[in-house]
Amino acid sequence: MSPEVSPKQSEEAGRTSEPHHEPVGADGHEPITLEGFFRHYLGDLVYGANDGIITTFAVVAGVTGAALPVRTILILGIANLLADGFSMGASNFLSIRSGEDARAAVGLDREEPYAVRHGMATFFAFLVAGSVPLVAYLYPGDAAGRFPIATALTMMTLFAVGSLRTLVTHRGWLRSGLEMFAVGAAAALVAYGAGGFISGLF
Repeated sequence: MSPEVSPKQSEEAGRTSEPHHEPVGADGHEPITLEGFFRHYLGDLVYGANDGIITTFAVVAGVTGAALPVRTILILGIANLLADGFSMGASNFLSIRSGEDARAAVGLDREEPYAVRHGMATFFAFLVAGSVPLVAYLYPGDAAGRFPIATALTMMTLFAVGSLRTLVTHRGWLRSGLEMFAVGAAAALVAYGAGGFISGLF
């Protein structure tokens, strides 16, 4: 996982620095416009997508470095998507729920009554972005040529998703995109090298 602040903390920081009032529903909390909905869950979506694509591509790179078959890449990749994606979504849900319980314990009003929706947004983003490295392996073709395609798709998506972080962190989009690109590339190199090294031991 990337050492980032939680989506909820980033979302709150964004609200503090750039106040933006969206129309809300009868519950006085959930936005009722598409733009408001996107802004409300943006932190969960961006950070879920970041982790999804990096961890899945690391699995793909590791298996490729070990020269294992395409079937293994798909099995491990899909298993990672479901297990790690669920774990991240659940962690986000528990983090927000714990914070809200702590507020209630000292008599403060709840700021986020729908923690489960934030967890679902994180899980959904993880699945969608994390599927990108696997796309190249879903179609017939030369096995040796699939990894470069998966790499290109992943790096482009990493830069795009990384750039979107500026909507949460308020940093420059180019810097954010290149930073996430570099983190993903480093994770892939480590996984690829580890896969090749370990496979040579057996």
